[in-house]
Amino acid sequence: MMRYRIGQEIRRLLRLAPAVHAELAERVGVGVTDLLALDDATSAPSALGVVELAELLKIRSASATVLVDRLVESGHLERRPHSGDRRRVGLHPTAAAHHDVRAALDPLICGITDITSGLNASQTAVVLQFLTQLIDVLENFAETRPETQTRPDKTRRSHTHGQTPEL
Repeated sequence: MMRYRIGQEIRRLLRLAPAVHAELAERVGVGVTDLLALDDATSAPSALGVVELAELLKIRSASATVLVDRLVESGHLERRPHSGDRRRVGLHPTAAAHHDVRAALDPLICGITDITSGLNASQTAVVLQFLTQLIDVLENFAETRPETQTRPDKTRRSHTHGQTPEL
């Protein structure tokens, strides 16, 4: 029963992600896709180009260019010459972007810190191991396509009496 409950809570967590992104975007003053672009630009090991950003966001290069224009206009991104290739331009989050995102995230970070501060070292290790493995499973699922693009077998649903299978 507890394993079923864990699966249900993971589903609940995944369903919350779009609402959290929407609220965070609202607090930063940008659209959701713009927020995701800022996150990608901030977390990249080196400056992204527009094409790389488009690939990460799974949008067309032209759409990414318009998005970058908005973020430059709002003061959240800067275009700078790429250090290794003079033909390229790198996208860099501004100090204002870091400030705005940090201020928007602060209540969320405080809430998570309150939860994790009550864990002892052993509990922290278990939670961290679980989250790391869960992220690996989710990344693998998101990156792996079945060999054939067929629809799920409708007869399978009848075996679960119309319920979604347990995670």
